[in-house]
Amino acid sequence: MSILPERVEIKTPEQILVMRRSGRLLHQVHEMIQAEIRPGITTDQLDTLAHDMIRDAGATPNFLGYQGYPATLCISVNDVVVHGIPDDRPLEEGDVVSVDGGLIVDGWHSDAARTHVVGRPRSMADESLVRITREALWTGIAALATAERVGEIGAAIEDFVADEAGESLSHLEGFGGHGIGTAMHQAPDVMNYRTRARGPKVRPGLCLAIEPMLIQGPGNWVLEDDDWTVRATAGGRAAHWEHSVAVTPEGLLVLTEGDGGAAELALRGITAAPDPLADDSI
Repeated sequence: MSILPERVEIKTPEQILVMRRSGRLLHQVHEMIQAEIRPGITTDQLDTLAHDMIRDAGATPNFLGYQGYPATLCISVNDVVVHGIPDDRPLEEGDVVSVDGGLIVDGWHSDAARTHVVGRPRSMADESLVRITREALWTGIAALATAERVGEIGAAIEDFVADEAGESLSHLEGFGGHGIGTAMHQAPDVMNYRTRARGPKVRPGLCLAIEPMLIQGPGNWVLEDDDWTVRATAGGRAAHWEHSVAVTPEGLLVLTEGDGGAAELALRGITAAPDPLADDSI
C-alpha cells in the first residue's frame, strides 16, 4: 500500500474545452429538468427525460451503472440528502427536491446538482435552506479563485454557513466534492468544512466538483438498505448544489454553468476566465 497521496489529474486547455462541452450540455439538462418539475410528476419521469436528452445529444450518462447505480440522475426528496433513486412517487407542492447528474462527452465527465422547491415553499426555513446551500456553493467556488490549497474551499464554505445559519443547518459529514476529468470521481477530496488536510496546491489545469450538502437541524443520517439513499434522521430537510469548475491561467471557468460562471463570480468581485464556447451555438 502506497503512503503517497493520490495523483491529481491536471488538464490541458484542449481537454478543458471538451469538459466545457460536457458541462454545458449538463447545464442544459438541468435547465430542462427545472422547467419540468411540478406537482404530480414522478422522479422516474424526470429521470427518463434526462436520459433521453443526454442520449439524443450523443453523450453518455455517467451515473447510470456507476457501481451498480440504476438511474441517470440521483433525485433526493425532502429528508433524503443525496443519492436518492428515482421512483414512481409523484412530487407534491412544497417538496424540496435535489437533482444530481452527470454525463460524458468524448471521454470527459461533468457533474452538477441543483435543489428545487416544488411550487410554493412550505416554509421560510425551506427557502433559506435552498438559498444558503446555493450561496455556499458559490462561496466555495469564489474561494478557489484565490486559494493556494484545495482545503481552503471547505474552510470558506464552513465559515459562510456558520455566519448565515448558525446551528440551524448542518453539513452532511463524511461527504464532499472531488476531482473530475477522465473519471467522475478523482483525487483530490473537496470537503465542505475544515479538515486537517490542506489538500493539494491549486494550479492551472485543476478541475474540481464542489458540492455543499446541508441539512436542517442536526446532521444525523443513515444509509438505507439499497446502499445508496442517504436520509437525514432528525426530521430536517436537505439541499445539495454542485458545479464542476476548472482552474485556468485566465481564472476560473465554471464548466457546468451556462455563462461559465461569469455573472455569479462578478457579484463576488471575480472575473471569470473567457468561455471558449461563448460564440458556439452548438
